[in-house]
Amino acid sequence: MARGKKIYEGKAKILFEGPEPGTIVQYFKDDATAFNAEKKDVIDGKGVLNNRLSEYFMVGLNQIGVPTHFLKRLNMREQLVRSCEIIPLEVIVRNFAAGSMSKRLGIEEGTQLPRPIVEYCYKDDALGDPLVTEEHIAAFGWATQQDMDDILGLALRVNDYLSGVMYGVGIKLIDFKIEIGRVYEGDFQRLVVADEISPDSCRLWDIETGQKLDKDVFRRDLGSLTDAYAEVARRLGVMPKNSGPSKPTLVN
Repeated sequence: MARGKKIYEGKAKILFEGPEPGTIVQYFKDDATAFNAEKKDVIDGKGVLNNRLSEYFMVGLNQIGVPTHFLKRLNMREQLVRSCEIIPLEVIVRNFAAGSMSKRLGIEEGTQLPRPIVEYCYKDDALGDPLVTEEHIAAFGWATQQDMDDILGLALRVNDYLSGVMYGVGIKLIDFKIEIGRVYEGDFQRLVVADEISPDSCRLWDIETGQKLDKDVFRRDLGSLTDAYAEVARRLGVMPKNSGPSKPTLVN
């Protein structure tokens, strides 16, 4: 399938015009970044794994009635998605304290929270994606109150789905972030889960051992990032159980 001209290149993906109006081709890169791109590397096979894992999660969400921008996977590194207007927020759902929450509030990593906590960050790399409140969001017109109600509902439904899927394969969903986009159909607007859902955007710990199976492996120099992501893919059945971690063979 032919892709059009490049629209945008981010830290982990490149977006191209799609073959039909209202579509985009999303290409997954092997680049890994952390600490607002202060730490960088190229991890062979990372883009392939994230493409397939994001497909797995987006298809699963679509099947349970949670709308996403995902249309279909095109090849090992590309997927076709619906064009949407991204709301400039990172929506973070936390089930256990970790990362910046632990640093901000002095809570030991791994502490279970009394309930899922939803946080919002303003998407701006130059500012370090600062934490914002619903007051900021309303005051600056990034989203309406109805949007925020819908975003909260979507985020908690994604959390229910991901938590269940991960628990079923022995993985604890610590936290994750998603982006939300607006899709326009005539005069009608609806919100969809956009961007990607992958170990790049989730914290995933093995339930038994606490082993990290997410981008913290790269952030904290804990071993092979590809091995960690491949382990998640194997457990979910996206990769054959007997495949070697260095050169992933993905299930069609």
